Amino acid sequence: MKMLSLLVILPLAGAFLIPAFARISTNLARVVGPLILVYLLSLIIPIYTAFEVNQSSSIQFAGFIPPYGIAFYIDELALLFSLITLIAFLMIWPWGKTNLDANHQEVREYSLYLLLLSASLGLILSADLFNLYVFYELLAVASYGLIAKQDTNKAGVASAASLRYLFLSASGSVMLLLGIALIYTQTGTLNIAHISTLANDKLQNFAGFAACLLILIGVGVKAEMFPVNSWVPEVYGVIDRRLTALFAGLISKIAVLFIAKVLIMIYQQEFILNIILFIGLLGVISGELIAYRAKDMVRMLSFSSIAQLGLVFIALAIPGEVGLFIALALMLHHLIVKSALFFLSEKMHSNLDQLKGLYHQSPIIVILFIFLILSLLGIPPLPGFWIKLNLIINLTSVTNGYLAIGFILLATVIESAYLFKLVKTMIAKTDDVHAAYQNGQQKSYYFALILSLGLLATTISITKVSDSIQNMAKNAANKELYIRSLVPDISKQHKLSSTNRISQLTMHNRQQEL
Repeated sequence: MKMLSLLVILPLAGAFLIPAFARISTNLARVVGPLILVYLLSLIIPIYTAFEVNQSSSIQFAGFIPPYGIAFYIDELALLFSLITLIAFLMIWPWGKTNLDANHQEVREYSLYLLLLSASLGLILSADLFNLYVFYELLAVASYGLIAKQDTNKAGVASAASLRYLFLSASGSVMLLLGIALIYTQTGTLNIAHISTLANDKLQNFAGFAACLLILIGVGVKAEMFPVNSWVPEVYGVIDRRLTALFAGLISKIAVLFIAKVLIMIYQQEFILNIILFIGLLGVISGELIAYRAKDMVRMLSFSSIAQLGLVFIALAIPGEVGLFIALALMLHHLIVKSALFFLSEKMHSNLDQLKGLYHQSPIIVILFIFLILSLLGIPPLPGFWIKLNLIINLTSVTNGYLAIGFILLATVIESAYLFKLVKTMIAKTDDVHAAYQNGQQKSYYFALILSLGLLATTISITKVSDSIQNMAKNAANKELYIRSLVPDISKQHKLSSTNRISQLTMHNRQQEL
């Protein structure tokens, strides 16, 4: 199990070694990244397939036992997202680079991709708030570089978008650090499992709630959370569509996992969950309203992505493993569908008005597009329907749940209006369809096809997939298992302390009765 630490170490080392390898051989520099990805996949696949449903493990570094040392927490959820991350990076890796220029710009791009990979896997595995912050910063740095380094036709626009994204993300990082600092001043520890045992006594105050809000805002920048998501359409509009698929499909979900980890293990108070609910509602309705008015494909998909992530935050407002189960289902569904839509958009004209007659030139692309948006809207029997149905049913037992249901139904109507209007434009008859179709990279089309087939397979085996995600959520939301895996000694003390408190309450109640 300790070999899984290579998931973070190898890409980080590769990011710094590639420029040195480029001085020796450009071919060597070109294959380092893919070799690391293939090796890590060969490492994680057998572990994931052999991993039991209720199993968990931890990795302690340098022999220091948590809460004093650095630790990774490994369960089925962490392994699944690590596997998805490796596959996603293998798909979007810039394979087409055949000649390295004099300034080795492509070498820098390879390094940035590996740095982004290392940071993403670190965020998935880390069980310590400060290390989560460090990996969050690494992810931000790699993102800035990849956004700024675009083709020459968009270089100025991309640099400006990257700079504005940098300012917003840096502000979020400061808030995240302040939130972590507040938790440390209240609890004296940064280990999430240890904090979890102290949260009821140490964080039920103004400082504890302020820390939670600061963390939400800080990480919410990457999670496309309302209202710190203004960078999304601007950045997605200037970067490569495959990179957009990575950011919208995967990176935003990793940020949501960060938030979910903090909420599940530390903050399950009704006040915090109500804040999460209203943030999700505002994200859903604002995203769909702006997407409705969009005249550009990427802008429309970007704001639709914001709305879908709003649904994830609404799900996280449902307490316990039920909320986590629905949130995970929404995230995995959005990861597949939105990534596929961004891949498909590379073969379409950006201007929505110029997509008229696309079906008559490329019917398969339009059929795939319709199939994906039907699941996004929640049309039975596609997975999107069952997930939304579960969300609506469970919201009935939550404070302000019926208000949330009304917002979700309204947002679905708005989303249906602009997506079906777009489909109508695509299938309309016209004599001039040359502008509707773009000669984007063919592999983006194949990636979209693969993801669509994956969605179809999920539809066929929906019960099995649902049970698997439910077991995953149950295990990930098991606070006692999390504490026992990371800090077993503290777990025993926590259990004993909880038993003593129950005994004291029982005795107090008996005395009151007498």
